[in-house]
Amino acid sequence: MPYLYQDSKPRPPVLPGTARATHSSGKAYQELKQECLHKGVLFEDPDFPACNSSLFFSEKPPIPFIWKRPGDIVKDPKFIVGGATRTDICQGDLGDCWLLAAIASLTLNEKTLARVVPLDQNFGPDYAGIFHFQFWQHNEWLDVVIDDRLPTFKGRLVFLHSAEHNEFWSALLEKAYAKLNGSYEALKGGSTIEAMEDFTGGVGEMYEVKKAPDNFYEILEKALKRCSMVGCSIDTNSAAESEAKTPFGLIKGHAYSVTGIDEVSYRGRRVQLIRIRNPWGQVEWNGPWSDNSLEWRSVSPSEQRRLSQAARDDGEFWMKFEDFKVHFDKVEICNLTPDALEDNTAHKWEVTIHQGSWVRGSTAGGCRNFLETFWTNPQIKLHLTEKDDGEDDCTFIAALMQKDRRKLRRLGAEMLTIGYSIYESPNRDGHLDKDFFRYHPSKARSKTYINLREVSNRFKLPPGDYILVPTTFEPHQEADFCLRIFSEKKTITEDLDENVAIDLPEPINPTPTPQETEEDKQFRALFEQISGKDMEISAEEIQYVLNVVLKKAKNIKFKSLSLISCRNIISLMDTSGNGKLEFSEFKVFWEKLKKWINIFLRFDFDKSGSMSSYELRSALKAAGYQLNNYLLQLIVLRYSDEQFHIEFDDFLNCLIRLENASRVFQALSVKNNDFINLNIGE
Repeated sequence: MPYLYQDSKPRPPVLPGTARATHSSGKAYQELKQECLHKGVLFEDPDFPACNSSLFFSEKPPIPFIWKRPGDIVKDPKFIVGGATRTDICQGDLGDCWLLAAIASLTLNEKTLARVVPLDQNFGPDYAGIFHFQFWQHNEWLDVVIDDRLPTFKGRLVFLHSAEHNEFWSALLEKAYAKLNGSYEALKGGSTIEAMEDFTGGVGEMYEVKKAPDNFYEILEKALKRCSMVGCSIDTNSAAESEAKTPFGLIKGHAYSVTGIDEVSYRGRRVQLIRIRNPWGQVEWNGPWSDNSLEWRSVSPSEQRRLSQAARDDGEFWMKFEDFKVHFDKVEICNLTPDALEDNTAHKWEVTIHQGSWVRGSTAGGCRNFLETFWTNPQIKLHLTEKDDGEDDCTFIAALMQKDRRKLRRLGAEMLTIGYSIYESPNRDGHLDKDFFRYHPSKARSKTYINLREVSNRFKLPPGDYILVPTTFEPHQEADFCLRIFSEKKTITEDLDENVAIDLPEPINPTPTPQETEEDKQFRALFEQISGKDMEISAEEIQYVLNVVLKKAKNIKFKSLSLISCRNIISLMDTSGNGKLEFSEFKVFWEKLKKWINIFLRFDFDKSGSMSSYELRSALKAAGYQLNNYLLQLIVLRYSDEQFHIEFDDFLNCLIRLENASRVFQALSVKNNDFINLNIGE
């Protein structure tokens, strides 16, 4: 899995109207549909064929599935019957209740639903067996096209289906989401917030109900009024408890949707209630304020109508908020981004987005427990300038998402454990080094490192500049990531990637000294012995000379230099173009080599004769080369071994190539400047 450079400069959120077509043909939904209508055929999607590979990647189907179009299942198929509602979501034989809970919440916001489920499609006269849905993925809206062949068994849909047997929007939506993630099996197990974010581009917050703040009711009430999507669940203590039913009719380890919150007048006092929905479409709470409980007899019919209270076995129920806090353990809230909110919504978030990568050997440094490599992680600078209205601090949500891990399951990828730390910024620019993190504690951090797709937390910090460091828990773990900053006021962010710069000392011009040192005499004698009468040496002779000298040095433990390195030395130092070095040229290089050896020894911390690739940024900077993450990652891939070690021979080759490249660059710059000056003169 290549995880090469991701440009992490801040980007504006992409609006859904610009959803990108994803079909392998390069054609958009309407073009594909018109082609089918013109040819008189029904669409068959080659990107997600009606076969077992679209169903499972680690097992064979447990039963013989038959793929059928809706018209082969019922006589009068409809896309939507009587509006898309939460009762249209009934779970099938796939462990994706987390997805279904999110779809149920999606139906509560008409605008958001219409974007994910475009309403300009049906089984009418222009039916061509093709449908499309839109999902948000890492700051980009994607338009996913599918055919309408669905897996069935004995004439019934196997997976998600509607309570109305001739309604198919929800089953087709599930298929499109399965295609987005590679297969139906990829949808097994997950967090409701994951799908909520893919439906909205919003940002998730997770609350542990037992530790929730005192104003938790108000938080949920405000979230639902803002059209945020809300889910909840009950923890399990073991795998055996998964989907176990409690005496009160609740299901453990199961994802529910929160569909309403309100107060009701009951026997002269106000009672706080919350409405929950089970995506199964059945199995409900049987305690106080359940569908047939005695409490409703003391509530007026008009109040019951206002709350849409009805005793139906549809999976939806009311319960007292205090009981909710006792029986449920987690609540997930998906705050919608500005583009996902109605125009008249009172509060909108400001959003900034960064894309980046953790790459083994260069930018995958792990958490603060691994100080030697932690500093090599990507670093994002936050400028908090505007205080919240009536407050002394600045509020923001930092959401770190690892990309495409569900899609990569078929290749053995799992969710990595991720998190981040936030530090007060020093008054200097550039990538912060190891010593900064050694002596400065963090000002804030994610509550925990966890193996979820996204980790997000809300913070309040005084105005100022801060550095956010996104990391995996363990070093050397590769993934692409997306970091989003949601703030109540405008927040300026920038990536602390280095600008490419070269700061080399002036070339050494050898000047004859009045008296040669003993080292000079020995060096000249060895050179004359090897070179012969012409006083020039070839690459093979350079290799011999340097290896003899380096082996005599007691503080150097690295292996001998390769012939390739010595040929590269000639390419760097040969001014005559004859493929050999004169004594004066070789002596200039020897001075360079001594400096480069000292740099290498300085960063060979364990004196093993090799240097960690994570130290390469600092070592190259000491040699005069400041590189950005992209160039650093390329160099590490080229010169480090599987253990992320760099031998001196590879370090030497790297420096020689960088110096050669810098000479070419400087020569081109001079030429271009001369050309510009010439044109100005004219």
